Amino acid sequence: MGEAVGCALVTGATGKSGRRVVERLAKRGFSVRPGSRAGDPAFDWERPETWSPALRGMEVAYVAFQPDVAMPGAPQRIGEFAALATQLGVRRLVLLSGRGEPEAEACEDALRVAAREWTILRCSWFAQNFSEGFLAGAIAAGEVRLPVGAVPEPFVDLDDVADVAVEALVTDAHVGRCYELTGPRLLTFSEAVSDIAQVLGRPLRFTAISVEAFRAELGAIPLDDEVVNLLTYLFTSVLDGRNAAVHDDIAAVLGRPARDFRAFATAAFGSREGAR
Repeated sequence: MGEAVGCALVTGATGKSGRRVVERLAKRGFSVRPGSRAGDPAFDWERPETWSPALRGMEVAYVAFQPDVAMPGAPQRIGEFAALATQLGVRRLVLLSGRGEPEAEACEDALRVAAREWTILRCSWFAQNFSEGFLAGAIAAGEVRLPVGAVPEPFVDLDDVADVAVEALVTDAHVGRCYELTGPRLLTFSEAVSDIAQVLGRPLRFTAISVEAFRAELGAIPLDDEVVNLLTYLFTSVLDGRNAAVHDDIAAVLGRPARDFRAFATAAFGSREGAR
């Protein structure tokens, strides 16, 4: 089926996934409205009065809830947003979701009820959390300290996520689908850190720590309490092996394999000082 969108709202437009979606839509010639607090019009998930101006005139929207769909209150907000979007004529919503999270599934249900057309992207842990997220500082310092053991995870590359999101936004083939977006290989966090160390060509340590130590170290960064609680929940509850499986949905949508974690590490860290 051909491309069928002209105007797209991208919420979280300055975030890790949103900015990639904005870039790809713009390159394909679509009219993009970046949804962010600094946008014009401004968009803020915490200020529902900003939603209507951002949604007016849009045909589709990429829904990236901040800071995460696992946050308390997220299902209600997403349901209200989806209902308003439909009322204002937005015909399709593509939701960035998580795997194995009851809270994320509640957000998905809220979207399904309110949206005319929907696609759901259930994502594994982003590979870019090591290079663009809260772990980037730990990589630079030479030690990654997390409250997680030898639990494997199919880290997914955000460039793959953005490519799938754009296909879901601009073509009709993915309406009503829920995709499991994973990388092609299971790695523990220790193995992922080892891959990055090999690319960097310098020692990089992974250390499993207690939940109490983890919370204390996050508080010293500092991070907001809600973010500390979210990260603690994700590491101590969701990372229990429930998501230790790879899926081929990226290949099915894009017609090419998902990007391997080592390819991500080479691209993200290969040009940095100390890398081979």
